[in-house]
Amino acid sequence: MDKNQAKIEIAALNETLTQWAHSYYVKDMPSVEDSEYDKVYHQLVELESAFPELVTSDSITQRIGGEILKGFNKVEHAIPMMSLNNAFNKGDLLEFDKRIKKLTSIPIEYMVELKIDGLAINLRYEDGLFVQGATRGDGTIGEDITKNLKTVQSIPLKLSEPLTIDVRGECYMPKKSFIQLNESREASGENIFANPRNAAAGSLRQLDSKITAKRNLSTFIYTIADTDNFAANTQSDSLNVLDELGLKTNTERKLCDSIEEVWEYIETFLDKRTELDYEIDGIVIKVNDFSAQQEIGFTVKAPRWAIAYKFPAEEAETIIRDIEWTVGRTGVVTPTAVMDPVRLAGTTVSRASLHNVDLIEEKDIRLLDSVMIHKAGDIIPEVTRVLVDKRGADSVPYVFPTHCPTCGSELERIESEVALRCMNPMCPALIKEGLNHFVSRNAMNIDGLGPRVLEQMYDKGIIKNVADLYFVTEEELLTLDKIKEKSANNILTAIQNSKDNSLEKLLFGLGIHHVGAKAAKLIAEKFKELDHIITAEKEEISSIDTIGPVIADSIEKYFANDEVHELIAELKRANLNLTYLGKTSEDLSAIDSPFKDKTVVLTGKLTHFNRNEAKERIEALGGKVTGSVSKKTDIVVAGEEAGSKLEKALKLEVAVWNEEQMVSAIENSTKVE
Repeated sequence: MDKNQAKIEIAALNETLTQWAHSYYVKDMPSVEDSEYDKVYHQLVELESAFPELVTSDSITQRIGGEILKGFNKVEHAIPMMSLNNAFNKGDLLEFDKRIKKLTSIPIEYMVELKIDGLAINLRYEDGLFVQGATRGDGTIGEDITKNLKTVQSIPLKLSEPLTIDVRGECYMPKKSFIQLNESREASGENIFANPRNAAAGSLRQLDSKITAKRNLSTFIYTIADTDNFAANTQSDSLNVLDELGLKTNTERKLCDSIEEVWEYIETFLDKRTELDYEIDGIVIKVNDFSAQQEIGFTVKAPRWAIAYKFPAEEAETIIRDIEWTVGRTGVVTPTAVMDPVRLAGTTVSRASLHNVDLIEEKDIRLLDSVMIHKAGDIIPEVTRVLVDKRGADSVPYVFPTHCPTCGSELERIESEVALRCMNPMCPALIKEGLNHFVSRNAMNIDGLGPRVLEQMYDKGIIKNVADLYFVTEEELLTLDKIKEKSANNILTAIQNSKDNSLEKLLFGLGIHHVGAKAAKLIAEKFKELDHIITAEKEEISSIDTIGPVIADSIEKYFANDEVHELIAELKRANLNLTYLGKTSEDLSAIDSPFKDKTVVLTGKLTHFNRNEAKERIEALGGKVTGSVSKKTDIVVAGEEAGSKLEKALKLEVAVWNEEQMVSAIENSTKVE
């Protein structure tokens, strides 16, 4: 695969994974099974590893988690809640073990713990009292669900010691509680939950904590967010500390001397997991020694010293009765198999993602075929293989659609792509998906305009494109279901505020094929004004580092459309900012700051800024903030109760500043307006 092909494939994989992640983390309505997500995610990781220059800041591999739901206050995590890389077989674990031993000379033990299938949470205690609970969110900002977590009996409202501490774990619904809940919902005519994980997530996201209290949730706590200030040198020690504080940890854990012993533990739980009264979807393996963890370090997304082994998928046999096609934001028409209902991993399933035309052709999937399906969790599965020996003599290859299922326009299959596309820019399905993308957080970030609201607005004729959002009235919003005066005013305020966004937000929000958030920023920084981008030559765009001809060609084709020119004219009439407002590389080169080109580590409790604020300020002044101290560290900023990172800095003779020195340096640096 050459670089251009890789760029196209990476963009397509990112688009698919982002849609799945939105369904999983935001809607609590998974659209594919875990094994399918993991497989596609692994494909993306392999491609990005082969072509590291194509990794974009908006790639899902650079993300940690999901998005923030409306209706809850935001909570900024003092230390990001990272996710874990995955292993799928013994070979992956042996490779992990080999990498670990290359990265540290410290003798390795592994703490092995069950991977609970629930919702990741952060609990904050101050002077021993439970004061705040939050979801993972996107890893940096989560949802404040304190009131709901206070109803969970396994969470102590007071610790055994008056400590100030952040701990993290998993909130889950026991199998028995899950069965009782679904029986109750089914009896009352309500939709049942797909699995305990989604039941737990839905319960914690109730705006009425009384409902949460009835759901019989529980927790397992598995880590202290910042161990610098605690008498714990290992993961094993920290779990003991959590036990002593009165927090619930999982006793099904084991300290292993070798990766072979880890594998024996995994094999035990492949069968034993069905006997547990809660769901697990794998095993977590962590380097036990904290000094070794610190030496091994982190990637952007995950610690290098830990990995999650994912259990293999289960299989079942069924028959494909039909194939349905739906249209996505970029016009991709995606197939879904409609099957005879079959029990799989504890739930009944009747639909399976077929992904694209190539997969159907490759597996020769036909109507009325008997197939094997698999899933690692309790969500929409994938067709593993066709049982050809059961195929009828009158079976014929599947005939692919030639016209869009929504608007009837002729479908196209672009060369080098695996997907069929609807190319009609006025297709209702495309417009609705485009509207959802336009208002999303990484684009124009218009709070209050979720998919249901946007769909109503489109169906009622209030809007027909993204520009129409800027001419919506309060009276029109009040005609929508569940929109009252306060909600309408909040939406109008959010729309008005979005007019002041920097150009790259709009460029990304327009949904131009192949133009992700990072590409949009690079292009906006280069050309400064939208009109300059519109009139730019393709060669001029492709000359930008990491952009190339595929993105340049896509931009040229997009702005050659007369309807797009009409759209831009409407955006101008609405007085949107069409100028790049961010700092340029020239701006950064002009900064006069002691942080410029320096690697900085923050440790201990900061009082003037929180860690994320300090990180943003330092990086805006040309510095780089990392999480661990090494010989490459230039400055360690030590706040109150600084621990092992400070000790290591002193040992390595790294410059140590107090918080006052950091604040003074920030305030006295030359700032770029």
